[in-house]
Amino acid sequence: MDEAAEVVRFWERLGLPGVIDVHTHFLPKNVMDKVWAYFDGVGPLTGVAWPIRYRADEDERLAALRSFGVRAFTAMVYPHKPDMAGWLNSWAADFAARTPDCLRTATFFPEPGAVDYVRHAIEGGARVFKAHLQVGGYDPRDPLLDGVWGLLAEAGVPVVAHCASGPVPGNFTGPGPIGEVLARHPRLPLIVAHLGMPEYTAFLDLADRYAEVRLDTTMAFTDFPDFTEPFPAADLSRLRALQHRILHGSDFPNIPYPYLHSLESLARLGLGDAWLRSVVHDNAAALFAL
Repeated sequence: MDEAAEVVRFWERLGLPGVIDVHTHFLPKNVMDKVWAYFDGVGPLTGVAWPIRYRADEDERLAALRSFGVRAFTAMVYPHKPDMAGWLNSWAADFAARTPDCLRTATFFPEPGAVDYVRHAIEGGARVFKAHLQVGGYDPRDPLLDGVWGLLAEAGVPVVAHCASGPVPGNFTGPGPIGEVLARHPRLPLIVAHLGMPEYTAFLDLADRYAEVRLDTTMAFTDFPDFTEPFPAADLSRLRALQHRILHGSDFPNIPYPYLHSLESLARLGLGDAWLRSVVHDNAAALFAL
């Protein structure tokens, strides 16, 4: 049986209409090529190769997701310098307009005008934002972003934030800086990428403290990172307690293993079919009113 058929069998067994993936990347070709070049260079530096499993053109990648039965997904775009976010937002808006199963995605950077272009994106129909503190190298507490966090909190638009320190710590990663943002904006619908790897426990604490904090499962339980960043067994019961605030994410296409593995890794946690249904479909369907 091919991979697509196995993925379909996975969600059909759960009685679901498909999968929703809140952490997928579609980018302008020149940006995606640079991202892939970065991953190609990781192996020689770390001794652990990172082969891009779904390295293909945009149409092929879309066809792959649809063959898996992914009924909604994101286009996680993120800038690494000023004067880039607005351009990425324009690209992402066009991509969503021609890709109806993509949740319109936007991003931001601490720069003058960020509040204005974030407001414009929300008014234009952005459904989800991406913040990458590691790649962007910025402090989420930057005064230039305070209005951005406030807008997102007021509008109830989720932001998927790579705010934890895996795989490589940044100057402003970890629960401390983003925790201060949440203290100032407690209604901010924050989705912690990668389940907060490796600071899992501390980010679960933030979810306990703030009702609008969610976590995505991107790579967290797969065999690839587990040899260096294992999820603490003592916190499995907390995942069950947070059943309705855990969302499936894959990092497609930039993953070094089959898409199916990200789903099977969730199943082998042994938290039950009801938990799986919530995580791989129902929670995101409710959040985005699908």
